[in-house]
Amino acid sequence: MSDIQIRQFACRSDNFGVLVHDPASGTTISIDAPDEAPIVAALKAEGWRLTHILTTHHHGDHVEANLALKTAYGVEIVGPQKERAQIPGIDRAVAGGDAFEMGGIAVEAIDTPGHTLGELSYHLPAAKAVFAGDALFSLGCGRLFEGDAAMMWASLQRLRMLPDDTMLYCGHEYTTTNARFSIDVDPGNTALRNRVEEVERLRIAGRPTLPVLLGTEKHTNPFLRADNPDLMAALGMSGAEPADVFATLREKRNSY
Repeated sequence: MSDIQIRQFACRSDNFGVLVHDPASGTTISIDAPDEAPIVAALKAEGWRLTHILTTHHHGDHVEANLALKTAYGVEIVGPQKERAQIPGIDRAVAGGDAFEMGGIAVEAIDTPGHTLGELSYHLPAAKAVFAGDALFSLGCGRLFEGDAAMMWASLQRLRMLPDDTMLYCGHEYTTTNARFSIDVDPGNTALRNRVEEVERLRIAGRPTLPVLLGTEKHTNPFLRADNPDLMAALGMSGAEPADVFATLREKRNSY
């Protein structure tokens, strides 16, 4: 059993901040750095000292606090090789398929381009957790700002290969809108209906909808199910290429 501790908290208007802490080594990793003040507050509340920032992609709401936190704590910033020039303060660049350590915490980088061309997701096997940034959301996925549908579909298939008991952490709290969209395109999915009800209960109680088991997402998230015959039929796309089904879903979600 891993002793790794994970703390999630709100940042900005709808971002999540996440800290990963290993008590044995004292290592504390911030997954992205959306906003300095909430991250510092969470560190103080836990009594942890920040040692690393692990960057998923270059967008401003994920790297805004990089330099301030580096100045305050002397952290090492790790991020995607393909976006090295766009990530403030980066010290070490990694690529999809790399396995490395951050203060004794084992990390596996997964290539998940689409939202941006170089985005990486990070799997921490010992913590049974994956940090997917803006590649994958609960019941959704990131907009295709830089990549295309085929690229993003391939990325999501890589994430889908992780074990069902992996906890999924994402960059934003978008699940309520994603849930409404998902049930519209996949109305016969009983597991999805149950998840939608859970999301409604959580939000009414003022609680986040994340993290969530990846196994739950595999059965409910339409963007992970673009090759599912039932979903294809619901969309009137039986027999279509999954990448085309994914593209249709993403276009529908863009205008939802």
